[in-house]
Amino acid sequence: MTYAETLDYLYAQLPMFSRIGAAAYKEDLHNTIALCESLGNPQKKFKSIHIAGTNGKGSVSHMLAAILQTAGYKTGLYTSPHLKNFRERIKVDGKMCEEDFVVEFTEKIKPQIDLLQPSFFEVTVAMAFEYFARHQVDVAVIETGLGGRLDSTNVIMPELSIITNIGYDHMNLLGDTLQKIAFEKAGIIKQNIPAVIGEVIGQTKPVFESSAKAKNAQLTFAQHNFYVQDFNFEHDYLKVEVVDKRKDEHYKYNLDLPGVYQIKNIITVLEVVHQLQIKGRKIEQHHIQTALKKVKHITGLHGRWEKIKDNPTVIVDVAHNVDGIKQLIEQLELISYNELHLIIGFVKDKDVSDILSLLPKTANYYFTKAQIPRALNEKDLAETANQYELKGKIFEDVNSALQDALTHADKDDLILICGSVFLIGEVNYL
Repeated sequence: MTYAETLDYLYAQLPMFSRIGAAAYKEDLHNTIALCESLGNPQKKFKSIHIAGTNGKGSVSHMLAAILQTAGYKTGLYTSPHLKNFRERIKVDGKMCEEDFVVEFTEKIKPQIDLLQPSFFEVTVAMAFEYFARHQVDVAVIETGLGGRLDSTNVIMPELSIITNIGYDHMNLLGDTLQKIAFEKAGIIKQNIPAVIGEVIGQTKPVFESSAKAKNAQLTFAQHNFYVQDFNFEHDYLKVEVVDKRKDEHYKYNLDLPGVYQIKNIITVLEVVHQLQIKGRKIEQHHIQTALKKVKHITGLHGRWEKIKDNPTVIVDVAHNVDGIKQLIEQLELISYNELHLIIGFVKDKDVSDILSLLPKTANYYFTKAQIPRALNEKDLAETANQYELKGKIFEDVNSALQDALTHADKDDLILICGSVFLIGEVNYL
Protein backbone atom coordinates (compact mmCIF):
# COMPACT_ATOMS: atom_id res chain seq x y z
CA MET A 1 0.00 0.00 0.00
CA THR A 2 1.04 3.60 -0.50
CA TYR A 3 1.03 6.00 2.46
CA ALA A 4 -2.28 7.52 1.28
CA GLU A 5 -3.80 4.04 0.93
CA THR A 6 -2.52 3.10 4.38
CA LEU A 7 -4.19 6.11 5.99
CA ASP A 8 -7.41 5.36 4.11
CA TYR A 9 -7.23 1.81 5.44
CA LEU A 10 -6.65 2.95 9.04
CA TYR A 11 -9.44 5.53 8.91
CA ALA A 12 -11.89 3.16 7.20
CA GLN A 13 -11.11 -0.04 9.11
CA LEU A 14 -10.80 1.28 12.64
CA PRO A 15 -13.31 3.12 14.83
CA MET A 16 -11.90 6.60 15.45
CA PHE A 17 -13.07 8.59 18.48
CA SER A 18 -12.33 11.95 16.91
CA ARG A 19 -14.64 11.14 14.03
CA ILE A 20 -17.47 9.10 15.56
CA GLY A 21 -17.21 9.69 19.32
CA ALA A 22 -18.06 7.28 22.15
CA ALA A 23 -18.64 4.27 19.87
CA ALA A 24 -14.87 4.16 19.29
CA TYR A 25 -13.97 4.19 23.00
CA LYS A 26 -12.74 0.81 24.29
CA GLU A 27 -13.26 0.41 28.03
CA ASP A 28 -10.31 -1.86 28.73
CA LEU A 29 -6.64 -2.26 27.85
CA HIS A 30 -6.95 -5.75 26.34
CA ASN A 31 -6.35 -4.73 22.72
CA THR A 32 -3.39 -2.48 23.50
CA ILE A 33 -1.77 -5.17 25.63
CA ALA A 34 -2.31 -7.76 22.88
CA LEU A 35 -0.94 -5.45 20.17
CA CYS A 36 2.13 -4.61 22.25
CA GLU A 37 2.77 -8.29 23.06
CA SER A 38 2.65 -9.13 19.36
CA LEU A 39 5.38 -6.50 18.84
CA GLY A 40 7.58 -7.75 21.68
CA ASN A 41 6.37 -5.11 24.17
CA PRO A 42 8.21 -2.09 22.75
CA GLN A 43 6.86 0.11 25.57
CA LYS A 44 9.27 -1.65 27.94
CA LYS A 45 12.32 -0.65 25.86
CA PHE A 46 12.41 3.08 26.63
CA LYS A 47 11.87 5.41 29.59
CA SER A 48 8.73 7.52 29.55
CA ILE A 49 6.79 10.35 31.18
CA HIS A 50 3.00 10.00 31.23
CA ILE A 51 0.67 13.03 31.09
CA ALA A 52 -3.09 13.22 31.64
CA GLY A 53 -5.47 16.11 32.35
CA THR A 54 -8.58 17.84 31.07
CA ASN A 55 -6.76 20.87 29.67
CA GLY A 56 -3.10 21.73 29.21
CA LYS A 57 -1.70 18.25 28.67
CA GLY A 58 -0.79 19.02 25.06
CA SER A 59 1.04 22.23 25.99
CA VAL A 60 2.79 20.57 28.95
CA SER A 61 3.81 17.60 26.80
CA HIS A 62 5.34 19.83 24.13
CA MET A 63 7.10 22.11 26.64
CA LEU A 64 8.64 19.11 28.41
CA ALA A 65 9.70 17.53 25.14
CA ALA A 66 11.32 20.82 24.08
CA ILE A 67 13.21 21.07 27.40
CA LEU A 68 14.41 17.46 27.35
CA GLN A 69 15.52 17.78 23.74
CA THR A 70 17.36 21.05 24.46
CA ALA A 71 19.09 19.35 27.40
CA GLY A 72 20.50 16.78 24.96
CA TYR A 73 18.11 13.86 25.42
CA LYS A 74 16.79 12.01 22.39
CA THR A 75 13.11 12.64 22.99
CA GLY A 76 9.99 10.88 21.73
CA LEU A 77 6.64 12.68 21.79
CA TYR A 78 3.24 11.05 21.39
CA THR A 79 0.19 13.34 21.31
CA SER A 80 -3.32 13.32 19.88
CA PRO A 81 -5.32 14.23 17.94
CA HIS A 82 -3.33 15.64 15.03
CA LEU A 83 -4.23 18.95 13.40
CA LYS A 84 -3.04 18.58 9.80
CA ASN A 85 -0.91 15.49 9.40
CA PHE A 86 -1.37 12.07 10.98
CA ARG A 87 2.38 11.84 11.59
CA GLU A 88 2.22 14.80 14.01
CA ARG A 89 1.18 12.22 16.62
CA ILE A 90 4.56 10.46 16.66
CA LYS A 91 7.77 12.50 16.78
CA VAL A 92 11.39 12.05 17.77
CA ASP A 93 13.35 15.23 18.47
CA GLY A 94 10.58 17.27 16.87
CA LYS A 95 10.56 15.33 13.59
CA MET A 96 7.49 13.41 12.52
CA CYS A 97 7.75 9.67 11.91
CA GLU A 98 8.32 8.72 8.28
CA GLU A 99 5.53 7.78 5.88
CA ASP A 100 7.37 4.54 5.08
CA PHE A 101 7.29 3.56 8.75
CA VAL A 102 3.51 4.08 8.95
CA VAL A 103 3.03 1.88 5.86
CA GLU A 104 5.41 -0.85 7.01
CA PHE A 105 4.02 -0.95 10.56
CA THR A 106 0.41 -1.16 9.36
CA GLU A 107 1.24 -4.01 6.96
CA LYS A 108 3.05 -5.80 9.78
CA ILE A 109 0.12 -5.74 12.22
CA LYS A 110 -2.74 -6.33 9.75
CA PRO A 111 -3.22 -9.89 11.10
CA GLN A 112 -3.62 -8.44 14.61
CA ILE A 113 -6.05 -5.80 13.31
CA ASP A 114 -8.14 -8.54 11.70
CA LEU A 115 -8.03 -10.60 14.89
CA LEU A 116 -8.61 -7.89 17.52
CA GLN A 117 -10.61 -5.22 15.65
CA PRO A 118 -8.85 -2.50 17.65
CA SER A 119 -9.68 1.19 17.62
CA PHE A 120 -7.70 3.71 15.59
CA PHE A 121 -6.20 5.08 18.81
CA GLU A 122 -5.10 1.64 20.04
CA VAL A 123 -3.22 1.07 16.78
CA THR A 124 -1.56 4.51 16.84
CA VAL A 125 -0.41 3.98 20.44
CA ALA A 126 1.23 0.67 19.52
CA MET A 127 2.72 2.37 16.44
CA ALA A 128 4.26 5.11 18.60
CA PHE A 129 5.74 2.63 21.07
CA GLU A 130 7.30 0.62 18.23
CA TYR A 131 8.76 3.79 16.70
CA PHE A 132 10.27 5.02 19.97
CA ALA A 133 11.78 1.58 20.70
CA ARG A 134 13.32 1.37 17.22
CA HIS A 135 14.83 4.83 17.57
CA GLN A 136 16.13 4.03 21.05
CA VAL A 137 14.90 7.29 22.55
CA ASP A 138 16.31 8.36 25.90
CA VAL A 139 12.82 9.30 27.03
CA ALA A 140 9.35 9.55 25.51
CA VAL A 141 6.69 12.03 26.61
CA ILE A 142 3.36 10.21 26.29
CA GLU A 143 0.07 12.13 26.37
CA THR A 144 -3.11 10.24 27.19
CA GLY A 145 -5.95 10.41 24.72
CA LEU A 146 -9.01 10.37 26.95
CA GLY A 147 -9.16 9.83 30.69
CA GLY A 148 -6.29 7.82 32.08
CA ARG A 149 -7.19 4.61 33.86
CA LEU A 150 -8.54 2.92 30.73
CA ASP A 151 -6.62 4.97 28.18
CA SER A 152 -4.64 2.91 25.69
CA THR A 153 -1.40 4.63 26.70
CA ASN A 154 -1.79 3.32 30.26
CA VAL A 155 0.29 0.20 29.63
CA ILE A 156 3.58 2.04 30.19
CA MET A 157 5.58 2.13 33.41
CA PRO A 158 6.80 5.75 33.37
CA GLU A 159 9.46 7.38 35.50
CA LEU A 160 6.94 10.12 36.32
CA SER A 161 3.17 10.57 36.07
CA ILE A 162 1.65 14.03 35.54
CA ILE A 163 -1.95 15.25 35.80
CA THR A 164 -2.33 18.85 34.64
CA ASN A 165 -5.83 19.62 35.94
CA ILE A 166 -9.41 18.37 36.15
CA GLY A 167 -12.43 19.93 34.46
CA TYR A 168 -15.74 18.94 32.94
CA ASP A 169 -15.19 17.18 29.61
CA HIS A 170 -16.16 13.80 28.12
CA MET A 171 -18.56 13.36 31.04
CA ASN A 172 -20.51 10.71 29.10
CA LEU A 173 -17.41 8.51 29.39
CA LEU A 174 -15.48 9.70 32.44
CA GLY A 175 -18.22 10.63 34.90
CA ASP A 176 -20.46 13.56 35.75
CA THR A 177 -18.56 14.93 38.76
CA LEU A 178 -15.04 16.32 39.14
CA GLN A 179 -14.27 13.56 41.63
CA LYS A 180 -15.22 10.83 39.13
CA ILE A 181 -13.21 12.48 36.36
CA ALA A 182 -10.23 12.88 38.73
CA PHE A 183 -10.46 9.18 39.62
CA GLU A 184 -10.17 8.25 35.94
CA LYS A 185 -7.22 10.59 35.38
CA ALA A 186 -5.54 9.36 38.59
CA GLY A 187 -5.56 5.91 37.02
CA ILE A 188 -2.17 6.73 35.44
CA ILE A 189 -0.54 6.88 38.90
CA LYS A 190 1.60 3.75 39.24
CA GLN A 191 3.04 1.73 42.12
CA ASN A 192 6.07 3.52 43.61
CA ILE A 193 6.25 6.02 40.71
CA PRO A 194 6.25 9.75 41.65
CA ALA A 195 3.29 11.82 40.46
CA VAL A 196 2.96 15.57 39.90
CA ILE A 197 -0.41 17.33 39.99
CA GLY A 198 -0.53 20.69 38.22
CA GLU A 199 -3.71 22.43 39.33
CA VAL A 200 -5.72 21.07 42.24
CA ILE A 201 -9.02 22.09 43.83
CA GLY A 202 -10.87 21.00 46.93
CA GLN A 203 -12.97 18.36 45.16
CA THR A 204 -10.07 16.64 43.44
CA LYS A 205 -7.20 16.80 45.95
CA PRO A 206 -8.49 13.92 48.16
CA VAL A 207 -8.93 11.74 45.06
CA PHE A 208 -5.30 12.20 44.07
CA GLU A 209 -4.07 11.73 47.63
CA SER A 210 -6.04 8.50 47.99
CA SER A 211 -4.83 7.12 44.65
CA ALA A 212 -1.21 7.98 45.43
CA LYS A 213 -1.40 6.45 48.90
CA ALA A 214 -2.87 3.23 47.52
CA LYS A 215 0.04 3.00 45.06
CA ASN A 216 2.72 4.17 47.50
CA ALA A 217 3.49 6.93 45.01
CA GLN A 218 5.17 10.16 46.11
CA LEU A 219 2.68 12.95 45.31
CA THR A 220 3.67 16.56 44.60
CA PHE A 221 1.36 19.52 43.94
CA ALA A 222 3.13 21.95 41.61
CA GLN A 223 1.28 25.03 42.86
CA HIS A 224 2.61 24.39 46.38
CA ASN A 225 6.18 24.86 45.15
CA PHE A 226 6.02 27.45 42.36
CA TYR A 227 3.95 30.54 41.65
CA VAL A 228 3.90 33.22 38.98
CA GLN A 229 4.72 36.61 40.47
CA ASP A 230 4.34 38.66 37.30
CA PHE A 231 3.57 38.29 33.60
CA ASN A 232 3.00 40.39 30.51
CA PHE A 233 2.71 40.04 26.75
CA GLU A 234 5.40 41.33 24.42
CA HIS A 235 5.87 40.65 20.69
CA ASP A 236 3.88 37.39 20.66
CA TYR A 237 5.66 36.11 23.78
CA LEU A 238 4.33 35.51 27.26
CA LYS A 239 6.97 36.93 29.63
CA VAL A 240 6.71 35.25 33.03
CA GLU A 241 8.48 35.68 36.36
CA VAL A 242 8.22 32.53 38.45
CA VAL A 243 9.16 32.06 42.10
CA ASP A 244 10.54 28.74 43.34
CA LYS A 245 9.24 28.64 46.92
CA ARG A 246 11.67 25.92 47.94
CA LYS A 247 14.67 28.18 47.30
CA ASP A 248 12.95 31.58 47.25
CA GLU A 249 14.54 32.14 43.84
CA HIS A 250 13.07 34.06 40.91
CA TYR A 251 13.31 32.93 37.28
CA LYS A 252 12.24 34.76 34.13
CA TYR A 253 11.03 33.00 31.00
CA ASN A 254 9.88 34.11 27.56
CA LEU A 255 7.34 31.59 26.28
CA ASP A 256 6.40 31.46 22.60
CA LEU A 257 2.95 30.13 23.59
CA PRO A 258 1.37 33.48 24.54
CA GLY A 259 -1.94 32.26 25.97
CA VAL A 260 -2.44 33.49 29.53
CA TYR A 261 -3.53 29.96 30.50
CA GLN A 262 0.09 28.85 29.98
CA ILE A 263 0.82 30.44 33.39
CA LYS A 264 -0.70 27.34 35.00
CA ASN A 265 1.06 24.99 32.62
CA ILE A 266 4.52 26.47 33.13
CA ILE A 267 4.25 25.87 36.89
CA THR A 268 3.44 22.22 36.20
CA VAL A 269 6.38 21.95 33.79
CA LEU A 270 8.84 23.48 36.27
CA GLU A 271 7.79 21.07 39.02
CA VAL A 272 8.14 18.14 36.62
CA VAL A 273 11.63 19.34 35.65
CA HIS A 274 12.52 19.56 39.36
CA GLN A 275 11.39 15.95 39.88
CA LEU A 276 13.35 14.82 36.82
CA GLN A 277 16.46 16.57 38.18
CA ILE A 278 16.03 14.65 41.44
CA LYS A 279 15.91 11.45 39.38
CA GLY A 280 19.24 12.35 37.76
CA ARG A 281 18.24 14.15 34.56
CA LYS A 282 20.80 16.82 33.70
CA ILE A 283 18.56 19.82 32.99
CA GLU A 284 19.92 23.33 33.62
CA GLN A 285 18.13 26.69 33.84
CA HIS A 286 19.51 27.76 30.46
CA HIS A 287 17.99 24.61 28.88
CA ILE A 288 14.58 25.57 30.26
CA GLN A 289 14.85 29.20 29.15
CA THR A 290 16.04 28.31 25.65
CA ALA A 291 13.39 25.63 25.16
CA LEU A 292 10.42 27.66 26.38
CA LYS A 293 11.32 30.47 24.00
CA LYS A 294 11.17 28.06 21.03
CA VAL A 295 8.57 25.39 21.89
CA LYS A 296 6.73 25.80 18.59
CA HIS A 297 9.94 25.68 16.56
CA ILE A 298 11.36 22.68 18.46
CA THR A 299 8.21 20.54 18.64
CA GLY A 300 5.85 21.86 15.95
CA LEU A 301 3.04 22.68 18.37
CA HIS A 302 0.14 24.65 16.91
CA GLY A 303 -3.30 25.89 17.92
CA ARG A 304 -2.59 27.39 21.35
CA TRP A 305 -3.60 31.07 21.15
CA GLU A 306 -1.75 31.13 17.86
CA LYS A 307 -1.77 34.21 15.65
CA ILE A 308 -2.00 33.22 12.00
CA LYS A 309 -2.67 36.63 10.44
CA ASP A 310 -2.36 40.37 11.09
CA ASN A 311 -4.62 43.33 10.17
CA PRO A 312 -7.05 42.06 11.28
CA THR A 313 -5.52 39.73 13.86
CA VAL A 314 -6.67 36.13 13.44
CA ILE A 315 -6.15 33.78 16.40
CA VAL A 316 -6.78 30.03 16.51
CA ASP A 317 -7.13 28.08 19.75
CA VAL A 318 -8.15 24.47 20.37
CA ALA A 319 -10.20 25.37 23.49
CA HIS A 320 -13.29 23.19 23.37
CA ASN A 321 -14.69 22.79 26.91
CA VAL A 322 -15.93 25.06 29.70
CA ASP A 323 -12.55 25.53 31.39
CA GLY A 324 -10.80 26.16 28.09
CA ILE A 325 -13.37 28.75 27.01
CA LYS A 326 -13.15 30.48 30.39
CA GLN A 327 -9.42 30.85 29.85
CA LEU A 328 -9.99 32.31 26.39
CA ILE A 329 -12.39 34.87 27.83
CA GLU A 330 -9.79 35.80 30.43
CA GLN A 331 -7.31 36.31 27.58
CA LEU A 332 -9.77 38.52 25.69
CA GLU A 333 -10.05 40.76 28.75
CA LEU A 334 -6.28 41.28 28.78
CA ILE A 335 -5.80 42.39 25.18
CA SER A 336 -6.94 45.31 23.04
CA TYR A 337 -9.09 45.10 19.91
CA ASN A 338 -12.02 46.91 18.35
CA GLU A 339 -14.71 44.35 17.50
CA LEU A 340 -14.63 40.61 18.17
CA HIS A 341 -15.51 38.09 15.45
CA LEU A 342 -15.98 34.60 16.87
CA ILE A 343 -15.91 31.56 14.57
CA ILE A 344 -17.08 28.52 16.51
CA GLY A 345 -17.89 24.89 15.90
CA PHE A 346 -18.30 21.94 18.27
CA VAL A 347 -18.83 18.17 18.28
CA LYS A 348 -22.37 16.94 18.79
CA ASP A 349 -21.67 14.71 21.81
CA LYS A 350 -20.71 17.77 23.86
CA ASP A 351 -23.31 19.76 25.83
CA VAL A 352 -22.55 23.22 24.44
CA SER A 353 -25.06 25.11 26.59
CA ASP A 354 -22.59 25.85 29.41
CA ILE A 355 -20.00 27.03 26.89
CA LEU A 356 -22.43 29.26 24.97
CA SER A 357 -23.61 30.84 28.22
CA LEU A 358 -20.05 32.11 28.80
CA LEU A 359 -19.51 33.75 25.41
CA PRO A 360 -19.84 37.52 24.95
CA LYS A 361 -23.17 38.66 23.51
CA THR A 362 -21.54 41.62 21.76
CA ALA A 363 -19.36 39.53 19.42
CA ASN A 364 -20.12 38.85 15.75
CA TYR A 365 -20.71 35.10 15.41
CA TYR A 366 -19.92 32.71 12.57
CA PHE A 367 -21.41 29.27 13.25
CA THR A 368 -19.76 26.41 11.42
CA LYS A 369 -18.54 22.82 11.74
CA ALA A 370 -15.58 20.52 11.10
CA GLN A 371 -15.94 18.06 8.24
CA ILE A 372 -16.29 14.94 10.40
CA PRO A 373 -19.37 12.81 11.19
CA ARG A 374 -19.14 13.77 14.86
CA ALA A 375 -19.49 17.52 14.18
CA LEU A 376 -22.50 19.43 15.48
CA ASN A 377 -24.54 20.80 12.56
CA GLU A 378 -23.97 24.55 12.19
CA LYS A 379 -27.72 25.25 11.99
CA ASP A 380 -28.34 23.39 15.25
CA LEU A 381 -25.46 25.28 16.86
CA ALA A 382 -26.87 28.63 15.71
CA GLU A 383 -30.31 27.69 17.03
CA THR A 384 -28.93 26.81 20.47
CA ALA A 385 -26.73 29.92 20.50
CA ASN A 386 -29.80 32.04 19.79
CA GLN A 387 -31.16 31.01 23.17
CA TYR A 388 -28.15 32.78 24.72
CA GLU A 389 -28.60 35.91 22.57
CA LEU A 390 -25.60 35.05 20.39
CA LYS A 391 -26.35 36.22 16.85
CA GLY A 392 -24.52 35.51 13.64
CA LYS A 393 -24.29 33.74 10.30
CA ILE A 394 -24.11 30.09 9.31
CA PHE A 395 -21.33 28.49 7.24
CA GLU A 396 -20.78 24.90 6.09
CA ASP A 397 -17.03 25.01 6.71
CA VAL A 398 -14.53 27.03 8.73
CA ASN A 399 -12.70 28.57 5.76
CA SER A 400 -15.91 30.02 4.32
CA ALA A 401 -16.60 31.49 7.76
CA LEU A 402 -13.08 32.89 8.01
CA GLN A 403 -13.24 34.44 4.55
CA ASP A 404 -16.50 36.19 5.44
CA ALA A 405 -15.04 37.41 8.74
CA LEU A 406 -11.97 38.80 6.95
CA THR A 407 -14.26 40.60 4.51
CA HIS A 408 -16.26 42.29 7.28
CA ALA A 409 -13.57 42.88 9.93
CA ASP A 410 -11.61 46.13 10.24
CA LYS A 411 -7.85 45.99 10.67
CA ASP A 412 -8.14 46.64 14.44
CA ASP A 413 -10.68 43.85 14.95
CA LEU A 414 -9.94 40.39 16.36
CA ILE A 415 -11.05 37.17 14.69
CA LEU A 416 -10.95 34.15 17.04
CA ILE A 417 -11.54 30.57 15.88
CA CYS A 418 -12.20 27.96 18.59
CA GLY A 419 -14.51 25.23 19.83
CA SER A 420 -13.04 22.08 18.30
CA VAL A 421 -9.57 20.72 17.62
CA PHE A 422 -10.87 19.40 14.30
CA LEU A 423 -12.17 22.82 13.29
CA ILE A 424 -8.73 24.35 13.89
CA GLY A 425 -7.11 21.58 11.88
CA GLU A 426 -9.13 22.58 8.80
CA VAL A 427 -8.10 26.27 8.82
CA ASN A 428 -6.17 26.94 5.60
CA TYR A 429 -3.83 29.57 7.03
CA LEU A 430 -2.44 27.16 9.65
